[in-house]
Amino acid sequence: MISLILPAYNEVARIETTVREAIAFFSAGGEAYEIIVAADGTDGTREAVQAMIATHPMLKVIGSPARRGKGIGIREAVAIASGSIIGFSDADNKTPITEYAKFAPVLAAGADVVIGSRALRESRIERPQPWYRRLGSLGFRLFMRTTVGLRGISDSQCGFKFFQGDVARDLFRRQQIDDYMFDVEILFLAQQRGYRIEQVPVRWRDDGDSRFNLVSGGIKDARDVLSVRWRHRRSAPDADYARDAVSRSDG
Repeated sequence: MISLILPAYNEVARIETTVREAIAFFSAGGEAYEIIVAADGTDGTREAVQAMIATHPMLKVIGSPARRGKGIGIREAVAIASGSIIGFSDADNKTPITEYAKFAPVLAAGADVVIGSRALRESRIERPQPWYRRLGSLGFRLFMRTTVGLRGISDSQCGFKFFQGDVARDLFRRQQIDDYMFDVEILFLAQQRGYRIEQVPVRWRDDGDSRFNLVSGGIKDARDVLSVRWRHRRSAPDADYARDAVSRSDG
């Protein structure tokens, strides 16, 4: 079974379309699946998904009126996911679920973690971010690599990642950051524990959402990145997972 998690914050305008596209994709593939929407906010996103459950019993919805953070939403969803493969994709559909077709064979070949990347040669950016966000992303990658020391990761923040089920449960049980930088933390933990990470080029399109505050959000993100090593300074890699840390797949 595949467990797909859709983290959402006030996404009522788009969540039904995203869910229906995921249902159509997995149904056509013939594999058992569940979709867990982790929705914070007060715009009716949870209620819209709840209304779909009567006709789509593979759906689940969790969340809170308060904006608690993408990291905590995915962490709570992983805790109740039952799939042998667990992954997440943004509710605004920046990367279409059909891209999972590239991920399935990589997971079947034994990768522990498969992450989408917008930075590989074969990646397709259909609608780029504004120039100032692209510039900020370049600065962030340098800061992240210098601070956390992630090896060989071309794009830590693409919101399209899939894991072997037991690997997801292990990593998210240890994960602590509630907001956007949980991706950096998860990849740091995966490398620290010796999991094999593969990167796959994906289609991606910016949705123009400007809810992220570049100043206050950027300061908080920087603090969270700086905290990753400190949070996990006592964790040691397990000998059982002493495998290749990072490799690359062209899908």
